[in-house]
Parts: sequence; structure tokens; C-alpha cells
Amino acid sequence: MITVSNDASNEIQRLIDTENQTEQFIRVSVKGGGCSGLMYDLQFDGTKTDSDTICEDNGVKVLIDKKSLLYLVGTELSYTSGLNGKGFHFVNPNASRTCGCGESFSI
Repeated sequence: MITVSNDASNEIQRLIDTENQTEQFIRVSVKGGGCSGLMYDLQFDGTKTDSDTICEDNGVKVLIDKKSLLYLVGTELSYTSGLNGKGFHFVNPNASRTCGCGESFSI
């Protein structure tokens, strides 16, 4: 499924604490668009549907819909805060090409 790095887990917990989030899940999905054809979407969500798969890693509960799961198997959600920019990043072994910003990919 999806793994969550220590840095990503820490940042998610920080966001939950500072934004008073009540949602219990992080939803990761794939949508059409972006430079390479497919884009990642990441958001807080409080509702699990029947078509969702749930996985938990590093204290983070992740929801993935069936369609997105095909693209995300083996992906790691990471977080960087370096000089080249900060934010969440996806390390997807299924992607054959990614754009320069790292927010879109193709298979």
C-alpha cells in the first residue's frame, strides 16, 4: 500500500494539532491533470466509503479509493523542509515519468 515517512507523520501530526483537525484520515488519491497526465491529491477526510482501502503506517491512517490504489501501490509519502522547498512528496515506484515539481506523473 502506502508507507509514511517519519517526517511526513510528524508534519501530519503538527497540522492536526495546529489546525484543530477532527478528521481521522488522510485521503490520498490520483486525478487526471498536471504536466505529466496524473496528479496526486492529499487532504484530511473523516469519511471512509465502501470502496476505500485503509492502511496505517507510522501512526497515520490513509484512505485510498479503488481507482487510485492501482497507481499508488508501494508509494511512500514523505515530507521535506529543505532549502529547495518544503512540502509533502510522493516517491512512487510505478511512475515512469514525473514532472519537475513532483506533483504529477505518468505510468
